[in-house]
Amino acid sequence: TNAPSEEEEALSTDLLNTLKDEGVFEGEDERKNREVVLGKIDKLVKEVVYQVALKNKLPESLARECGGKIFTYGSYRLGVHGAGADIDTLCVVPSHVKREDFFEYMTALLKERSEVTELTAVPDAYVPVIKLQFSGVDIDMIVGVLQQPTIPDDLELLDDKILRSIDELSVRSVNGSRVTDEILRLVPNVSTFRLALRCIKLWAKRRAIYSNSVGFFGGVAWAMAVARICQLYPNQSASTIVARFFHIFLRWNWPMPILLKPIDEGSGQFG
Repeated sequence: TNAPSEEEEALSTDLLNTLKDEGVFEGEDERKNREVVLGKIDKLVKEVVYQVALKNKLPESLARECGGKIFTYGSYRLGVHGAGADIDTLCVVPSHVKREDFFEYMTALLKERSEVTELTAVPDAYVPVIKLQFSGVDIDMIVGVLQQPTIPDDLELLDDKILRSIDELSVRSVNGSRVTDEILRLVPNVSTFRLALRCIKLWAKRRAIYSNSVGFFGGVAWAMAVARICQLYPNQSASTIVARFFHIFLRWNWPMPILLKPIDEGSGQFG
C-alpha cells in the first residue's frame, strides 16, 4: 500500500494529541520510578535464587553465579500502558528453585521492604502470582522455572527449546512474555502499532468491553487484532489503522481466528 498522505499524517497527530489530553500516557517521573522499581525486583529475584542455592548446599561461589532475571509482558512490555497501570513481571529462575521456594523466599524478602504494601500471594491461581505495590507501582509477579542450572542476564525466551522439560505452570508463565515479544516482532512499524492500540484500548474501556474475565477481548486479544491490521497495511499511519480496524472487523468472518503468523505444528506451540 502507498505511504500515508499529509492528511492522514495530520489525523495521526490529532489522534496522538487527543490521547495525551485523555491522560493515557504516564509522566516522566512515573516512568523513571517504574524503572527503579523493576531494577529492585530484578535484584530481589537474584537474591531469592542465591538464598535457595545456599539452602540446597551449593557453595557460596556457585550460588552467586546462578543468576535469575525478570521480563515484563502485557501492556507495559508492549509500550501501551497508561498512567497508574500495573506491570506484569515474569521472574525466571534456574531449576534448583522450586515454585514453592520462590513464593516463600520472595514473599519473605518483600515483607522486609518498607516500599512494599498490599502484598498478596496467590500460589493456587491458574498462573500462580504475587500481587503487591512497590513504591506506588502495582506489580503482578509470576515465576517460570527453567530446566537449566543458571539464568544469565542475556537470556532470551523466544527460542522454543526453553519450553522443553518445564512444567505446565512454567509454560503458562513464560508464554506471557514470549507472546508479547512475538507481537512486537511481527508488526511492521512498532510506533504506529502502539499509537493505534492505545486508541483502540481507550475506546474499548470507555465502552466497558475490555476484559476477558467477563467475556470480551483482553489486552493480548486487542493487541493481536490491531497487529493484524498493521500487517495488512504496513505503510499506513495510525489514524488509518484505527479506521481500517473497524472496517475489517465489522465484516470479519467470526469465529475465524486472527493469525499473525502460521501456526507451527512442529512445536505444538502458537507463535
